[in-house]
Amino acid sequence: MTDQSKIPLPPELRSASGPSLIERASGSFDFRTLTRPVVPDLPPAPKPSAPKPVAVAVPAAPVAPAPVAAPAPFAPPPPETIVEVNRFTGAYHKIDREHLREQCIIEPESAVTSTLEEFRIIKRQLLRVAAESRGGQGTRHGERILIASAHPGEGKTFCAVNLAISIAAEKDNEVLLVDADFAKPSVLSTLGLPGGKGLMDALADPSLPVEDCVIGTDIAGLYVLPAGNATGSDTEYLASARTNAVLDRLTAHSPSRIVIFDSPPVLAASPATVLANHVGQTVVVVRADVTGEAALRDAVGLLGACEDIKLLLNGTRFSTTGRRFGTYYGYKE
Repeated sequence: MTDQSKIPLPPELRSASGPSLIERASGSFDFRTLTRPVVPDLPPAPKPSAPKPVAVAVPAAPVAPAPVAAPAPFAPPPPETIVEVNRFTGAYHKIDREHLREQCIIEPESAVTSTLEEFRIIKRQLLRVAAESRGGQGTRHGERILIASAHPGEGKTFCAVNLAISIAAEKDNEVLLVDADFAKPSVLSTLGLPGGKGLMDALADPSLPVEDCVIGTDIAGLYVLPAGNATGSDTEYLASARTNAVLDRLTAHSPSRIVIFDSPPVLAASPATVLANHVGQTVVVVRADVTGEAALRDAVGLLGACEDIKLLLNGTRFSTTGRRFGTYYGYKE
């Protein structure tokens, strides 16, 4: 077998006092040339100054949408506000329907006639102006309507009564028919109503409330104010400052009330000219083949205090347009 004993060192290497191998190699080679040169310490670098703050526009944070409230449970709508209407408290009288029929006046709750259809169209224009006036538009006092004519016998009372009965049939309106023909009143006789104190009495007597003179009828929504006792100063009473207060009482607390004045003929008496200052609408009745153009122009000129004047052709026997209202409902003339 091979001898595995240690190989003895030479005598020069066994001397403990001789230089070691590393020392001898250090003497032959300069190890300092193989190491990185030592760099002297440098003074510490100054710390950089903090940068100046720069204003930067930051967009606003989006606003979160408001939370959607859960739908409220169904509730019935609140009741409508009821406006207290100042009702007339005078005596009520029954109107003879046969008496109306004899005079070709509209008969309430009767079949549709050509006269009824004609006045339905006429009243619609007047009610529209009245509604606009209540809303603050158009003419003032549009709920006051004056029915006039140039001469007697042209049908102003006939038109005033028919128009009043037609408006009384409205579901949202009531009408007060005022007989303002103080010299020759005819509204009461046309309707078959008794006489009594009326408008002129209330104007002449400050202690008499005008609403106490109003007569109720059995036609729903129709009231009548008589002319009253005539005086020698009818026009002067109408032109007084008290007239405004008296007429205002006729519609006080009653926004749906329409007041119709049946005035005397414009060219025959002066009250119509004064009444034109207190109304918002005027209807001049023109009799076909009777009223002359010159008379009509004069009448309209005297009523110029009213801004809204309409013409109503009465008594026609021929229609150029072929209109025959009422025939659609089976009525035969």
